[in-house]
Parts: sequence; C-alpha cells; structure tokens
Amino acid sequence: MISPTQWDLPPELCCRPMAFVALTGLDVVYNAVHRAIWDAFCANRRADRVPISFKVLPGDHEYPKCRTKRTSYEWYIPKGVLKTGWMNKHLNLVPALVVLFFELDWDEPQWKERQSECATRVEIVRTSLQGRNTKVAVVLIQKKTPLPPGEDLVASERAASLCNACDLSGKSLFVLPHTDHLVGYIIRLENAFYEHAQTYYYTEIRRVKSHKEFLNKTTHQLLFVRHQFKIAFFSELKQDTQNALKYYRTAYSLVHELRAHETNMLEIKTMAGFINYKICRLCFQHNTPLDAIAQFRKHIDLSKKKIGSSELAFEHTAWMSKQFQSFGDLFDEAIKLGLTAIQTQNPGFYYQQAACYAQERKSQAGQLCSHPAGVSCPTPDPQDPPSGALDFYGQRAWRQGHQSIDPPDGEKEKGGILALQLKEREVLHSELIIALLSNAVAQFKKYKCPRMKSHLMVQMGEEYYNAKDYTKALKLLDYVMCDYRTERWWALLTSILSTALCCSYLMAHVKDYITYSMELLGRASTLKEEQKSRIEKNLIRVLMNEVPEAEPDCEEAGTKAAQALWSDRVALAGSNHYTIEVQDYVPFVQCKARFLSPSFHLDDPVQVQVFLRTDCPHPVRFAKLCVSLSNQESSEPSSQENLCLLPGKIRSYSFSFGANTEDVGKKVEITAVDLMLGSESGRCVFLNWRGGGGDAASTQEALQASRSFKRRARVPDQQTDWDSVTIQASTMIISRVPRISVQLSHQPPALNNEMYLITVSIQSHEDTVARDVKLTAGLKPGQDANLTQSTHVTLTASEGCEDLPALLPDIHIGDLQPGQTVEKRVFVRCVSTGPRVFLFHVAYCISTSLEGHSITCRCHKDETVTIETIVPFEVAVKFVSTKFEPLDRVYVDVPFLLMTDILSASPWPLLLETSQLQLAPTLTPLDQPQSQVEQVVLQTGECASECFCLQCPPVDTGTSSVASGQYLISWKRSSSAEASVVQTSVPLPHVLVETIPLYVHADLPSFGRVRESLPVQYHIENRTGLVQDVEITVEPSDAFMFSGLKQVRVRILPGARQEMLYNFYPLMAGYQTLPLLNISLLRFPSPANQLLQRFLPSRIFVKPQGRPVDDTSIAAA
Repeated sequence: MISPTQWDLPPELCCRPMAFVALTGLDVVYNAVHRAIWDAFCANRRADRVPISFKVLPGDHEYPKCRTKRTSYEWYIPKGVLKTGWMNKHLNLVPALVVLFFELDWDEPQWKERQSECATRVEIVRTSLQGRNTKVAVVLIQKKTPLPPGEDLVASERAASLCNACDLSGKSLFVLPHTDHLVGYIIRLENAFYEHAQTYYYTEIRRVKSHKEFLNKTTHQLLFVRHQFKIAFFSELKQDTQNALKYYRTAYSLVHELRAHETNMLEIKTMAGFINYKICRLCFQHNTPLDAIAQFRKHIDLSKKKIGSSELAFEHTAWMSKQFQSFGDLFDEAIKLGLTAIQTQNPGFYYQQAACYAQERKSQAGQLCSHPAGVSCPTPDPQDPPSGALDFYGQRAWRQGHQSIDPPDGEKEKGGILALQLKEREVLHSELIIALLSNAVAQFKKYKCPRMKSHLMVQMGEEYYNAKDYTKALKLLDYVMCDYRTERWWALLTSILSTALCCSYLMAHVKDYITYSMELLGRASTLKEEQKSRIEKNLIRVLMNEVPEAEPDCEEAGTKAAQALWSDRVALAGSNHYTIEVQDYVPFVQCKARFLSPSFHLDDPVQVQVFLRTDCPHPVRFAKLCVSLSNQESSEPSSQENLCLLPGKIRSYSFSFGANTEDVGKKVEITAVDLMLGSESGRCVFLNWRGGGGDAASTQEALQASRSFKRRARVPDQQTDWDSVTIQASTMIISRVPRISVQLSHQPPALNNEMYLITVSIQSHEDTVARDVKLTAGLKPGQDANLTQSTHVTLTASEGCEDLPALLPDIHIGDLQPGQTVEKRVFVRCVSTGPRVFLFHVAYCISTSLEGHSITCRCHKDETVTIETIVPFEVAVKFVSTKFEPLDRVYVDVPFLLMTDILSASPWPLLLETSQLQLAPTLTPLDQPQSQVEQVVLQTGECASECFCLQCPPVDTGTSSVASGQYLISWKRSSSAEASVVQTSVPLPHVLVETIPLYVHADLPSFGRVRESLPVQYHIENRTGLVQDVEITVEPSDAFMFSGLKQVRVRILPGARQEMLYNFYPLMAGYQTLPLLNISLLRFPSPANQLLQRFLPSRIFVKPQGRPVDDTSIAAA
C-alpha cells in the first residue's frame, strides 16, 4: 500500500552524505579491546573529525553484487531516472573502504601461521567485493608501542612480508597500539581511511563520467539526468560540495528538458523536487541563502503548471505543499546554524504557502474523491508493486518502467486512479494543515509579525472546527478576537464570532453561546438585521431555558448531537447563573457611569448616574441594575422597574448615597456596574462592567468623536448625546466646608535665633457649638529636611529650644460658641536663614444632618504663611597693632588690639543688652574687658564697635595658629518689651603667633612742643636664650635735633633689658617724623630691623611754641 506520507522526502536524500567505511575483524561484544577501539571510532565524535560513517561487519559479509558492466548503450532503453535503492546502497551497503582488524605483534612467535591467517581473511573480503572498486586495508592491533620508522628492522621486514602475502600496498597497512593514547591513534587512522575513501569516490565519479560518450539525446535523456545526479551524489560523499552543487544544477536543467506527459509527469516532478532539495541545502550550507531562495522560486515557477492527470490534481497540490514545507525546514535549520533571517523573509512564509496548498489539496480531494459509499478499491490493489517496493522514484506501482505516452493498460490505469482517490479520502487533511499553520505561527511569532500570526491562527481555528475539535477551535479563536477588537477589524471579528458561535452551539456551552450572541448583536457586528434578529431570538430562548435553533452553517449530524446536548442542559437543575465580564467585548448593550461631580462634601449626598443603550434589533427587558462602590460592602440597587431598553435609545438611572465619615480625604470609585438579563427562575446572566463602564471599542470611539471635524447634529433638550457622556468613575470625599476664620498676626521678617511671636486668632461663624477645637501649628510638612531640624516651635518664649519640634500637633483649644474668638500665641525659633512655610491647621467637630440622619462632621481650616528669616546683624572682627595697623599675625607677649564691629541688618531697631568676650587660654587681656555697647540701640544700617587690648603668652614649640575664643552678644527687638533676650555667639578667628628674638618699645610723651626738650627712652629686651650683640644707630630727622648716642654696639644678656635715653629737640610744629632708630642683630641679620620698627612710634604731634602766660590773658580766658 502507498504510505500516507508518500510525499515525504526519503531519509537518504535528507541526510548529510558521508563516506561509508566498513570495519571487519572486531568482536565488539565479547572482546574489551575491540569494544574500546569501536567506541573510539563512533562515540562523542566532534565536528572537527573527518566525516565518515563507520559500520562493524563480519569478515564474510555479503556485499551487494555488482552488475555486469555494460559495454554499449546502443539498444538500451532506460526504464526510469533513479532507482529507489541507489542512494541507500552507497550510503549504507557498499563501502568505500573495508578495514580488516587483526591482532598481530611484530615479535609474534608463530609469525608464519598468523601471517597466513591474515592473508586468508583479506582474500575472503576481496571475494565478497568481487567487481567493486572498494579499497581494502589492514590494521594490526598490537600491545606494544612501535618504535620510530627505520629503527625496528624486524618490523620493517615483517611489514613488507605481510603486504606481499596480502597483496597490499604499504599505504594500506596500519598499526594500532592499544595504549593510553588510543583516541589519538584512531584519529590518525581516520584521516588515512578518509584519503582512501576519497580515492574510491573519485574513481566512481570517473567511471560514471566515462559512460557519457555512449549516450545519445534521443533515447537516453533519462540517463543524462541519472548520471549527473550520481556524479553529484558521489561528490557529496567525497565532501566536494562545490562540484556537487554544479552537477546538481546540471541535472536539474536536464530534468526539465525531458519530454513530459501524463504518464511520466510524477517522476519528473519527483526527481526535480529531489534535486531542488539538494541544491537548496548546499546553498544554505555555503551560506548563500539568496541563491537558495532564487533556486526555489525558479523550481516553483517551472513546476507549478505540471499538474498531470486532472483526476489526480490533488497529488500535484500535495507535492507543491511538500516542496514549500521542505524548503521551510531547510531555511529553519540554516537559521539554527547561524543564518540571520528578517521579518519579510523567514520560514513562516513557506510554511504558510505549504498550508495554502494543503488546503487546496483538501478542497480538490473533496471534489475528486467523493465516490458513493459502495465503491471500493480494486483487488488486487494496484498500488501494491509486485516486488514489494517501487523500482524507480516517482513511478506508478501498476506500470513500473513504462516510459511511453499512453498507459499500457487502460483498465489498470482507471483502477489505479480509483485506488489513489480512495486512499486520498482517508487522509486527515485538517491535521496536515494545522501542523503547517502551527509551524508558520511559531515563525511569525519569532520574527514579530503579529498580524500574520493572528491571520494564521484564525485559519488554524477554522481547521480545528472542520476537524470537529471545537474546544481547540474556540481556544484559538478567543485568543485572536482580542487582537481584532483592539485593531477594530469588525468584518473579520464578525466572521470569527460566527464560527465561535457555531462551536459553542455544537458543544452546548451555554456561557460561551450567550457571550458570542451578545457580541454578534452589538454595534461591531456586520451581520444583517435578519441574522441579528435570529440570534436575538435564540438568545431569548437560551435565557428561558429552552433549546435554541441550529446555526445555519452547522452540519446536520452535528446539529442532531448538539440538540441532544442542549436538551440535557435544559433537564439539568444545576446553576443557571452566569457572569460575563463584558469589558473586553463589544456587547449589544453599552454602559457609562459617572459621578456628577469630581468631589463631594461630607454633608452632601453623593450622586451617581448610569447611562444604558442597546444596539440589538428588538427591545430588551433587563431584570436589575446594580452599582458597586469601593467604600460599601453591598452594591446600590436601582429600581427594578422601567428597565426595558429600546434599540438605539439612551436611558439614564440615578443613584444617591451618603458618604461615611472615614471616607473623608479618600477616593470613592465605581468598582462595577452589573446588569441582570433573564430571570432567576430560568437562566440569568449578569453583564459586569469593571469601573465606570465602557467596552473594547468605546475608548477608540470616544477618541474619534473628540477628533472629528463633523458638525454634530443637534440633540433635543430631553435627549442625551451618547458621545458627549464621559465616564467619571471616581470622586473625592472632602470634609465639610468650615465656617471659622483664622487670622495670623506677626511682624516679619523673623530674625535668626529669636523667639518669633505669631498670634493666631480663631473665630467661629457656626450656628452651633464647635466642639473639640484643636490647633496644629508649625513648619508645613514636605519641606527640606534641614529646615525641619533648624526650626523649633513652642507656646512659651522662656522654654529651652534644644528638644522642641518643628510642628506642634493637636493643641487643645476647647469648644467655641457661635461668634466666639480665641487667641493663641505661638513662638517660632529659626536657627538658619531663608524662607519657611508655616501651617496653622484648625480642626473641630460639628453635628449636622444628611438626608434625615444626624452625622458628625470633622471640619478643618488651613492657613499658611511664608516667613523669611534673616540675620539680625553682621559682626566683623579684626586684629590691629597698638598703632591701629592691621596685623596678619601677633607676637608672643607683644600687646595688640582686637576690634569688633556690629552692623545692624534688621529692619527693626535692635537693643544690644550687653556683650562679652570669652577668650581662649592662648590669649590674655591686658585689663579687665568690659562691654562697650551695653544698652545701645541700633537702627537699620548702624554699627557699634568695641576694642580690646590683648596679648599672647608663650605657646608650645611648633604652634603657628591659636584659637581666639568667642564673642557673645545679647540682644532683642527694642520694639517689644516682652521679647526675650537672644544670645548670639560669634566665633573669633584663629590668629598666627610668632616668637621674636628682640622686643623694643619706647616711652615718650603724648606730644611735644617746638624748641622744648622731648625725652624719649627706648627699652630693648632680649627674649632668646643667647647673648645678643646689638648695634643701634639713630638716623637724623629734619624736624628734630637730638642728643644721645648716635651709634652704639651693646651686648644684652638672655632675658635682660637695655635702656637707651635720648633728648629730642623739635624744630617744627605738626605731625612730625621721629628720628629713626635702627637696631641690627648680628645673630639675626635679615628681618629683625623691619620687624622691630613695627613696635616703635614713627611720628609725634608737635605743638607750636607757647607765649608766656600773664594775668591779663588769664582774666580774658
């Protein structure tokens, strides 16, 4: 019998041809050494090893006999193109090389006997290969590792003797030591075997080529194709794929040059398909996919019109389907090996085309194979070949080898065609189509082609429907419907829904039947009115627990079975309540729900409005409408009356409810709208909309309505425009409007670190008592975290600020009578500058009534204020010398001045209570420092200064910078008597300290007089531990004459003091430059003089010469 898979390509065509090498002399069952050798040949072969197919055969194995070589083709008429067993013969039966394994060591004591035994075995192998060009080789299995060539003379001598005895060349004798490196020796043997096999196939190619000169194109056209195919196949076995591809292309051209007629059309197409498969496979293997695609397209163009017998047209479509499927398999295999495909060129298209031809085959089979029930297959079956198998590929079993145009026996031809048609009738076409479509869907999914995938899934669903597998059909169609709803393909959706409705009817699935019926009645359906009317009547029957009428497209046998199932459903007393989530469909009833306002106060009723509209042909009466809210356990039912909806008419229904106190500040949502269809006594269906309604098409419809440029028709005042109704599925419940006033009194800006007073005035305007009034005051939440840490709020100004919070919650105020006013003082201390937002939140309870019920409302009023914080004053600190010269460093035990300037930056007058200098231990005052700005009032921009005389005691060796201490200022606003005093601490800068070797200072009067003696005494002190040699010179001045040592050198002991007395005689009045005293230290030559000059006075004020005082002048004074 012909196999149902007769169109499948033979496995020997699809596999990769590899050289066939037969191994004899190995006992792989009982001999462990032989088993290890066999495992090394065939186990875990890596891709880098030579392509050889090994097979263990017994030494006396009978190989296929070689036919007598033909010397002439003059009277030879070929019976076919290619024999069915030829490829398998050269792949698995006729080896290119037979290898005899024989255990024989070079030092074998019985060498002669063993040599003779080996020669006998070789002769047996040659006898079984009589007439073949197959090579023979011998491998000696030895226990010892051989010595390098030329060193073992015994081995060389015996090897030559063995080759002579076995009639072998030296290249056909090998040694295999069974050692730890067995795999390495095996790989070397393989390479040698591969070379022998190459030689064999090269010889075979030359042998086939030699026949060409005997052929003629008149009677030997088939032989030209056969020989080119054989040469190409031998080239593949030889792994010469480039030449193989060339010969396959030649063979393909020759196939299509054959004279084609009905009797040989199938053979021509079969061979063309084989050769095309080989060409495409090699093109993919050579990484030239475009060549493979071009060849396949050429193949299809040349073959698609070669239909053959019209009575067997389904064979042609089956063959075409297999061509596309085989190419898709090749393409997919190449992709798995690294080829890159694209979205517009991938295997999915070929699988899809294969499925199309399979569908066409199914249609043709239905037309050509529809014989009456009494027609049976002729006996004997014409499809059974006499020999059990076909001799040539593509020929008919009842006329093998026949190449003439007319069939030899007309009756046999008719019987054969009838047998093929009856056999085709038994083929499960739907399974073939589904398998191909499934492959195509997988490819389109892989290459992200969603529309192609959906299209093919619809076809798969229809095939499952045709195959009467309604469950799988519904599963696929349900999946695809979502995509078509989203993309608004309404005509396609209607077609799919109609098929799905038939499936649900035939399976008597009540819920699915109701769901698909409601969608087919909806606005997305493209059915005619009479069809919708029929579906609506069937829907009513199902809801009344009756059997619906059959769908028009259902088969009669299936309809009877379905009616029986529906009758069983009616008889069952199980659950008849169904809930359908219509949000994802386009049902025949539309729903939109909305809150009438985005927010409602707690003391106002919350109002919801639901709009309904139907699209079915006839009026529909619903049983109940319910709205479920997120804040209520049970839904709010509307009146069950007046729920009859007319086609296309809009009806609205209102709901009202009171919010709960705990809902304040929360969002209340419409969680679901339920519409009950049917009755609880029969069947009832709850149509459930999540949220505020809408369905799969409403979002897009609303978008189109908003973008439409068409002028909307005017709607009468009593009616509602459906497109203008928007879904409002959520609302906020906000607290009752407070009837109190909150006023803030303060004097901005706030000053840094002060206790800033804010007076909060709360007045009630309620008609009843405001109970449990509480105030929350402080920094508004949500600001910078640094502001929270630097802001302190308290109710008393005298309270410490270390642990005070930034926000005081729930300050108890008590009850407020109508019209009563309460004040609360809040103190704020801001440690850092910058703007801050302060919140004053007043909350209270009040009793009121809502829809006849008394409720307690929690009201609140918020007031915010932004307060800027600034520094009250700026303090500048500097170090100066006793001559008020700026100092960048001070010297040990040398007096200097610390000066502070306080500059007011406050818009309000500041009262400086006092100031205090807290010196570090590294500085000491020369007198008791007292505040010089006590009780001073500074206006904006005014400055107050203080001056302190300090000196630095000796410091540790190596210290260059010392701390000065801090300056404390106590202040407050002068405008407020209740303001608390704020103490501001100003850190004093560090100062550089140096030690000087010599210190000098001068004692002189505060002024001089012209022509009167001015005594000046210089004190020079040695502050080192060494005796210092000091040279003192006085430079003259134009304004003075002087008496004393002009130049002198003295020696000052460590810690001792030298005094120098001079009398200066002023010559001119005014500020005059004193004679300059130069002091040079011989041990410290460089900077000493310039440094010491800073400690000496350089100028003095000289008064003019006075007149003698007499009594008259005194009296006048």
